[in-house]
Amino acid sequence: MTKLTILIIFIFIYNSSIISMEKKPYHHLPDGTFRNPEGSPKRDTNFKWSFKIFNQEKKKLNMTVPEEHVVKKEKVLSNLEKLKDTDYIAWIGHATFIIKLGETTIITDPVFSKNAGPLIFGPKRFTEPALKLKEIPKIDLFLLTHNHYDHQDMTTIRRFPYKSAKVMLPLKLGKYFSRNGYKDVNEMDWYDEIKINDKLKITLLPAVHWSKRSLTDTNKTLWGNFLIEYDGKKIFFACDTGVGNIYKDLGKKYGPIDLTLINIGAYNFYPLSPYKDKSAYHTNPEEALQIAQDLKSKKVLGTHWGTFVLSLEPIMEPPVRFKNNAEKYGFKKEEAIIFKIGEINSLKNFFD
Repeated sequence: MTKLTILIIFIFIYNSSIISMEKKPYHHLPDGTFRNPEGSPKRDTNFKWSFKIFNQEKKKLNMTVPEEHVVKKEKVLSNLEKLKDTDYIAWIGHATFIIKLGETTIITDPVFSKNAGPLIFGPKRFTEPALKLKEIPKIDLFLLTHNHYDHQDMTTIRRFPYKSAKVMLPLKLGKYFSRNGYKDVNEMDWYDEIKINDKLKITLLPAVHWSKRSLTDTNKTLWGNFLIEYDGKKIFFACDTGVGNIYKDLGKKYGPIDLTLINIGAYNFYPLSPYKDKSAYHTNPEEALQIAQDLKSKKVLGTHWGTFVLSLEPIMEPPVRFKNNAEKYGFKKEEAIIFKIGEINSLKNFFD
């Protein structure tokens, strides 16, 4: 083989790899990992994690849970029976919701374990799930936003009673379900759509977050928000997310949204972070309202609070700030919705 032939082959391979990379979306990196949408905020390099300092600060928190924060089990079961023939939304705790839409019942990021971490490690719940895993209604659709332990709970996944459910989740997460007996597992990239039936469609959309379950797998799996479109209505279920310009774009393309469910807790890491009440990857209550406004949301429901201590704000602060600041972002106070753990509400109350 002549030197000229070798050079031509090299140039061809090099150009082919460049063309191939140009075709890949921005959030796909050459090494197979993922990144946030272009222009998203980055984590402050002055953020210095320390288990010792975090635990010292955590001990200062008042862990008194108001009685009204949790609906009694008997009431939850009674309400579930009452509403079984209607469309409803129920908060089980943290980011776990059960949403019934016609003949399809959806569960989001189900976590029923006592702690959010591997084995017996990780933050422990300070409120129990509204229902035990064996008490939940039949689930048809299992939505998973990302792989963090407080969202992807392997004990729940292994023990889940309805493994015939269709699973929808971001890229490279399917193996956790396939190896545990689920048959209908659907990995999705951002903007992928799956039609469930004539009335129901699910789209995976970008979020400003990250993924990690071990020391060596940072951002090797994708994360994302779910847009649930049902019978002319739109529900936006947010992955953990920070602020980002992407939400104005999503609002233009997919808005208005009838109901946005978004994280309002886990935002204060001071003094580990140099800034109080600010996190690159978790919105504080005001930022959550801003994203809901960017999405042209009619109503917004606060999630991701009142279950685990993941950060250092007072445990009951998120809903207070969320309600008190609603009008600054164009919402009436009653349009910034806070559920009790175990609350079940007919969806007709949320749609105009």
